[in-house]
Amino acid sequence: MSSILCLMVTLYGLANIMPAIGDFRLGPFPMVFFRATFFGLCILVVTLGILQNYRKGKANGWLALTSVVLAVALVVCCVSFYNISIMLDDGMFLFDNEQMWIALIAASGSLFYCWRIWGAPVALLGIVGILYMATGHWWPGPLKTINTGVAETLAQNLLYSLDSGILGSTFSIVITTVFPFIILGSVLESVGAGNSMIRIAFSLMKGTAGGPAHAAVLSSGLFGTVSGSAVGNVVGTGVVTIPMITKRGFSPNFAGAVEAAASTGGQIMPPIMGAAALVMADFVGVSYLTVIIAVLVPAIAYYGSLFAMIIFESRKLGIKANDEIAGIEQPTRQDYLNLLLIFLPIGLIVALLIYGLSPSGASISALALLFPLSLINPAVRAKPIKLLQSLCDGGKTFSGLLMAIAAVSIVISALSATGVPVKFGILLTSFVTDSLLVSLLLAAFCCIVLGMGMPTLPAYVTVATIAIPAMEQLGLAPLTAHMFVFFIAIGSAITPPVAIAAFAAASISGGGPIGTSVQASKVGIMIFIIPFTFAFNPLLLTVGAAGVEFDLLSWSWLLIKLAIGIALTATALSGFHAHKLRHYEIAARLAAAIMLFAPGALWDQLGMGLALVLWFWHLRNDLKFMPRTKRIEKGSV
Repeated sequence: MSSILCLMVTLYGLANIMPAIGDFRLGPFPMVFFRATFFGLCILVVTLGILQNYRKGKANGWLALTSVVLAVALVVCCVSFYNISIMLDDGMFLFDNEQMWIALIAASGSLFYCWRIWGAPVALLGIVGILYMATGHWWPGPLKTINTGVAETLAQNLLYSLDSGILGSTFSIVITTVFPFIILGSVLESVGAGNSMIRIAFSLMKGTAGGPAHAAVLSSGLFGTVSGSAVGNVVGTGVVTIPMITKRGFSPNFAGAVEAAASTGGQIMPPIMGAAALVMADFVGVSYLTVIIAVLVPAIAYYGSLFAMIIFESRKLGIKANDEIAGIEQPTRQDYLNLLLIFLPIGLIVALLIYGLSPSGASISALALLFPLSLINPAVRAKPIKLLQSLCDGGKTFSGLLMAIAAVSIVISALSATGVPVKFGILLTSFVTDSLLVSLLLAAFCCIVLGMGMPTLPAYVTVATIAIPAMEQLGLAPLTAHMFVFFIAIGSAITPPVAIAAFAAASISGGGPIGTSVQASKVGIMIFIIPFTFAFNPLLLTVGAAGVEFDLLSWSWLLIKLAIGIALTATALSGFHAHKLRHYEIAARLAAAIMLFAPGALWDQLGMGLALVLWFWHLRNDLKFMPRTKRIEKGSV
C-alpha cells in the first residue's frame, strides 16, 4: 500500500507539470484542487512510513496513534482549505475561530511530521513563529506587531492563502519546480551509475597520496549534485569511501570530515545543485542557467580547496602514493558506459535550459531519456522493476521533504506577517552603517544558526527570507545576496554543534561527532570564505546579474588571487607545506590569504608580495629539514 501511494505521489506530481505533447496535455490541474490533494497524498505517505516503523519496532504505539489521528485531521484541513479558497474566489470571506483552529491543527500536524522526519530545529522554529504571530501585539519595543485579530492573522497566514502559509507560494515553487528534480535524482541513484562512479574515481586517484580521500571528493561532488541531500550523499558514498580513507592512514575524524565536506559541497555543484538553485532562480527573478553559470567558479574553487587540504594533510602524515586500493574493484567497460546514465541526462538539461525550456520541462525530458537509456546497464535489464521502485522512492523522499517545506512555510508566513525581515534589516544597518564586512559577518552568523539541523532547501529558504532584505540594503545585488546566503546556509551542515552531515559521517568512520564536525569545518573552510570573496568581488560570479560587468582581465586576476589564497589557507590550516610550519608562518600565511581575498589593489599587492616571500623562503629553507643523506643526494644532483 505504501509503495502504491508513493507511486501515486510521483505520477500525480509529474502529470501536473507535464509539458504538452502535440495537442495532448494532462496538467496543470486546478491550482487549489491540486495543492490540497497533493499535500493530502504526501501526508498519507508519511503516515504509512511511521506505521511501518511501528510494525518494525522502531516507533512506539503512541507515536503511531498520534500520526494516524493527525493524518485524518490534516486531510480534513485540506478539504477545508479547498472549500474556503473557492469561497474566497467568489467573494469576500471573514475568518472566525473555526478557521483559526483548523489552521492551527494543520500547522501542528505539519510540524509534528517535520519533527519526526527532520528533527526538532525546523519544527521549533515553526512553533516560535506561530506563538509570535498570536502574541506579537503584546511584545515590547521593536518586536511589537500590529493587532489585526488573532483569528484572522493565524487563519490567513497559516493555511487559507495561496501566497503564504503551508500551501502558499513556497509550497507551489517546490511542487512545480523542485519536485521533478527530486524524482530525477532518485532515478539516477537507482540505475547503477553511483557504484560505477565510485570505482572510476578510486581508479583515477589511486596514484595520489590522498587516494581514497581524493576519490571521495570527486565522487561526492558528482553524486551530490543530483542527490539533493548532504546527509544522503554521505550515507550513499561514505560507506565505501570513509573506510578506505582510514585504511590509507588518515584519522577517523579526518576521514569523516572529508566525506562530510565533499558531500555538503555537492549542493553547490552545478547543474542541479540539489534543486535549491531552482528556488533561488525563482526568488531572484533570473533564469536557472544564470544561477548555474554564477556558481560554477565558486563551486570549482571549493572542490579545489578540498583537494589542497588533502594533499597537505597527506604530506604532514607522511602518507605515500599507493597504486593498490584493497576492497575496490577495478572499473570495467560497463562502469564507463554507466557514466552515460549521469552525464547524458545532465547534459540534456543544460542544453534545454540554454534553448529556453523551463527547468521542470528540462528535468522531465531528462527523465524521459533516462528510462530507455538505463537499459545499457545489465542490472537494470535484469530487473527493470528497479525503475518503478525508483519512482516510488522519489515519491517517498519528496513527501518527507514537503513536511520540512510546510514547517518552513509557517516560519516564512510568521516573518512576513510580523515584519521581522524589515526589522532585522533596520537592526543590522543600525549596528554598522559603514562596514559591509561586519554586516556580512552578522548575516553569516544568523545563516549558520538558523541553518543548523535543516536540510539544504529549507535552510536556504528560511535564512533567505530573514537575511536577504538586509543584505540588499547594504548594496549587494539580489543574486549575490542570495548566493551568499545559499553558501553559508549549506555550510551549516558541517558546523558544530549541530552538523548533520558531519554527524552522519562520524557514525560511519567511528570518529567523534564534534571532532569530525570541527575537522569538517576546517577542511571545508572555503565554503564560508568564498561567499565573502564574491560579496566583495561580484565579478567572481561572472554574470551581469551579480551587479558588475564582466571583464576578462580582471576576472583572470581574481582567479589567480583565489587559487593562491586557497593554497595559503590549506597549508596554514594543515600546518604543513614542504615541512612543518612554525606558528608565525601559519599566522603570516593566513594574513596573506585574507589580503588576497579582500578587495582593492593595495591589498592585492601586499597579499601577493607577502605570499611570494613566504612561499620561497619556506622552500629555500627546506634543505635544513631533510635527513643528511637526502641533502647529500640533492647536492650531488
